[in-house]
Amino acid sequence: MARKIMIVGGVAGGANVAAQLRHDDSEAEITLFDKGEHIAFSTCGMPYYIGDVVEERDHLLVSPDKIAQKYNSHVYTQTEVTAIDRTNKLLTYRDASGTQQTAYDKLVLTPGASAVKPDFAGMNEERVFTLHTISDMDAIKDYVDTYKPQSCAIVGAGFVGMEMVENIQALGLDCTLINHSRHVMKLVESDMASDIEDHIQEKGVRLLLNEGLASFSDDGTTLNLESGKPIQADMTILAVGIKPNTELAEASGLTTGETGGIHVNSYMQTNDPDIYALGDAVETPDVVTGKPRHVALAGPAHRQAAIAASHINGRREPYKGIQGTAIFKVFDLSVGTTGLNKAALDDLGINYQEVTHESRAHAAYYPGAEKVRLKLLFDAKDGRLYGAQAVGKEGVDKRLAVLATALKANLPVHELPDLELGYAPPYSSPKDPVNVIGYKAASKLPE
Repeated sequence: MARKIMIVGGVAGGANVAAQLRHDDSEAEITLFDKGEHIAFSTCGMPYYIGDVVEERDHLLVSPDKIAQKYNSHVYTQTEVTAIDRTNKLLTYRDASGTQQTAYDKLVLTPGASAVKPDFAGMNEERVFTLHTISDMDAIKDYVDTYKPQSCAIVGAGFVGMEMVENIQALGLDCTLINHSRHVMKLVESDMASDIEDHIQEKGVRLLLNEGLASFSDDGTTLNLESGKPIQADMTILAVGIKPNTELAEASGLTTGETGGIHVNSYMQTNDPDIYALGDAVETPDVVTGKPRHVALAGPAHRQAAIAASHINGRREPYKGIQGTAIFKVFDLSVGTTGLNKAALDDLGINYQEVTHESRAHAAYYPGAEKVRLKLLFDAKDGRLYGAQAVGKEGVDKRLAVLATALKANLPVHELPDLELGYAPPYSSPKDPVNVIGYKAASKLPE
């Protein structure tokens, strides 16, 4: 008899589990549930639709019917799974017709995460937004199109805040970026962040650091900061973080870890071997330290989906850990990071060295050569790479890709000069910036 495999949650994780399962098993009965209207969409593309870079909303979406047909599966949207009976292997779910139950043989949880939205005094819900779902995106887009706001405050300078400040300003709004920390983008160090801060201010963004939001007043158009300073804004976007959606898992007796995410083994199994979990809701070991991390990125979710599906289908291919490799664009700058930063290494008590290097992304005599800045964090004794960061207008993505690969391969920094990287004047220099920073890092190691 065909196995019944249930998937709770869509987007990057759930849809890819269905695809991988069907690739290897033509007989299984695969069912996807999502409490939202959309089963698969590009979270990362949403800021660019708001900013009119992506012109068609449908380009971000994959319809439930297409998923159902392509993977010969059952897809239920606007359907919330409310309980898991692990003893009898039953799911309870609620849709427009009421509450129902269905049996499962294997269950995959991909419930994702939710944007944090503190309940500030004086907040007008019609003027304050988060951005994590298609509904969030639509709400921002509709407000801008309908009410024609002239100004926007963005609270939080992480990935969402950085991408939104560019796209909101592209619509002609005056933007104020408010960040509680002493520099933007806490995943990079202050010297790297200073390049970002200078750039966004050159673009006309008002930047307020070491500032927190205390409350709203004047029907939500005045933001009262912790310093006592008032900021006027017609609308506000809260980009202060996310939290994993673990309520269903916890209610079912599944173990969560120290980061707050669902704890899984290297095959993405929870403490119940018939229930798997992946994506933004789980914690996984860091590839360098083995310590648990909660990292919400699309790339790891895709890989975890393949790992879980393979194990369900009888193959033991372990997930080897998370690096947290990420890149984003803000105006003309690209910013990339992989591995651990100084704050994480300090918290773990790891002894490390750091080195930075700034050069041109390609041969200086070839037109358009822009600066690129690299940073490495590495073991002070043997040169093992712990983390890398890159900032610049050109060539950040390819340097990040090389350094992320080096980190994954446990390549020590003194071997970076040996990498034979492609060279022609429009692309690099005979010694690529990655080679050069490798020389600089090697010089800091003991003889």
